[in-house]
Amino acid sequence: MNIKFICLNLWQGGNLFDGILDFLKAEDADIVALQEVYNGVTPNLERKYRSLQVIQDKLNYPFTDFAPAFLDNRKEGKIEQGNAVLSKFPIIENNIEFFNEPYRKDYTEEEKNFPSCPRNLEYVVLDTPEGNLNIFNLQGVWDLDGDNYSERRQKMSDVIIKNIRGKENVILAGDTNARPTNEAIRRIGKYLSNIFAGELKTTFNMKRKDDQGYAQAVVDMIFVSPKIKVISKSCPNIDISDHLPLIANLQIK
Repeated sequence: MNIKFICLNLWQGGNLFDGILDFLKAEDADIVALQEVYNGVTPNLERKYRSLQVIQDKLNYPFTDFAPAFLDNRKEGKIEQGNAVLSKFPIIENNIEFFNEPYRKDYTEEEKNFPSCPRNLEYVVLDTPEGNLNIFNLQGVWDLDGDNYSERRQKMSDVIIKNIRGKENVILAGDTNARPTNEAIRRIGKYLSNIFAGELKTTFNMKRKDDQGYAQAVVDMIFVSPKIKVISKSCPNIDISDHLPLIANLQIK
């Protein structure tokens, strides 16, 4: 069985929402892992704060899981933000485990709060014609130093390894907020293959970044377990977020 998988950080729910919708519709992937997803439901909210609802309404994904990380206290209101998985296969199991801080109801999106922003690992099991497929989706704990193997990053890798170890047919993806050379990422690489390892210069859209340090930063990644074969992969340089999307065509046996 071949599937198309996409990983994308929406950038604050979708600052470039029209481009996101056009891209996802055109690619028509079987599974999509998203980060920085807002799940507001009040109709008068800007679309990006209703990103999960809008994507569900506009695209053909009958099965969706949302893993809230925190309640963002904004002038627009209190809105949950987190990770989401969209799937054309039924979701038969789901779970959330936090890396650093537990779910917070009092979080405000300010740079001083980034290091303590709650981040989690979203886990869903999909029922496919080839059996269960284990999908893990994350946004990593924040640290401006991509190589700093901090206590929080160690905990992040501990949580990921505990959850993936011993499972077959695993896809782990997300915005790790760390470089591939970080020890946290190296540890994960002992169990899963980083399919873009050594091939990308950056996973940031430099049209949306002022700091040139991002031009040398690869933080978005897709890992797969040994029995999953990579048919093709790409990281298109398109202007739909401050991150670039990752696309993988995979064979599941």
